[in-house]
Amino acid sequence: MSQAAAGSPSNVQDMPAQVAEPAVRNAVAEREALQELQDEPLAAWDWPFLAERTASDSPETTLDVRDYLELYAVVEDGLFHTARELFGLEFTKRRDLKGYLPEVEVYECQRAETGETLGLMVADWWTRPTKSGGAWMGTLVHQNHLGAQKPVITVNTNFVSPQPGQPKLLTVAEVTTLFHEFGHVLHGLLSDVHFPSFAGTKVARDVVEFPSQVYEMWVLHPDVLPRYARHHRTGEQLPEEIADRLREADTQGQGFATVEYLAATAIDLAWHERTHTDPAPDLETFDQDAMTTAGLDVDGVDPRYTSATFKHIFAGGYAAGYYSYLWSEIIDAAAVEWFNTNGGLSRSTGDRFASTILSRGNEADPMDGVRELLGGDPDMQPLLQRRGLLS
Repeated sequence: MSQAAAGSPSNVQDMPAQVAEPAVRNAVAEREALQELQDEPLAAWDWPFLAERTASDSPETTLDVRDYLELYAVVEDGLFHTARELFGLEFTKRRDLKGYLPEVEVYECQRAETGETLGLMVADWWTRPTKSGGAWMGTLVHQNHLGAQKPVITVNTNFVSPQPGQPKLLTVAEVTTLFHEFGHVLHGLLSDVHFPSFAGTKVARDVVEFPSQVYEMWVLHPDVLPRYARHHRTGEQLPEEIADRLREADTQGQGFATVEYLAATAIDLAWHERTHTDPAPDLETFDQDAMTTAGLDVDGVDPRYTSATFKHIFAGGYAAGYYSYLWSEIIDAAAVEWFNTNGGLSRSTGDRFASTILSRGNEADPMDGVRELLGGDPDMQPLLQRRGLLS
């Protein structure tokens, strides 16, 4: 990976500072609303429980949305449909190609117009005792012109297998995860670089999540959701009023979510501002000082991680880089606005996104591609609007 796309420590510090004030303002308002539900002062462990209570009339509790979200409908009419509309790609299941386990599926990705094969996607959907948890994209073969190799990309989830003859039904969160990981898959498949070490997602840590976060925009998009969100027995579309409520729910609780994330980011960055001559701190005091200095000391909101439990501070490739999720989301939100104002789900927007972002890997500065796509540096306003943090 290259050095951070943010460019300098001051840029990294400035970005959370711009989000902190509106996030804290919203978190305080959320806390006041939740405080009315109980007499004793609201503690951090009360917040998620009370927030869940206030969401008891959410669309996912008033209607079993999962009945409309069958796995292969999401894959074929959601993921593959968007890839076809945006990039002219076709995915075909290759039953003659065996995966590394019998339940692993292999898809060939081709350009629809020419039939040119771009690579393979290996889909490993199901959980098993020896499999790592979570969801991720991986690369078995990196695209490169040096050895004339086409990419072989894996997409991995941990869905529990349904009973024989029963459909696999997903939650909205699981569908979002699928779109996210498929965004990484496309980053690998549409790579067009000379060296394998620069291919696809081998970019700076603080932009690697950007293309996949952009792809999440299609989950509830009016041009995509009706295609895949159909009742698995009747074929009926998900009611539009439920779809609208799902979209509205995206901004709920964002004050809390943003503050707890930024607090962990502040702790991470504070550790990397220390020198070897600084005395060992008391961890709880250190965490509290970092949050206070960053203006993120909100009663009832604990950091997402503390120093005692935060392995990303020194390991996993995220050292001093936990800010990268928000940095990527700033770019992502600006790119989503660009899509919405330049044609939405269209071949012209898809080809532009592929040529400036997905194809270049790390053979060019990813931020140069972002500026080329957007016509300048990304603006903070789309992110604040998405998270409902505008005053």
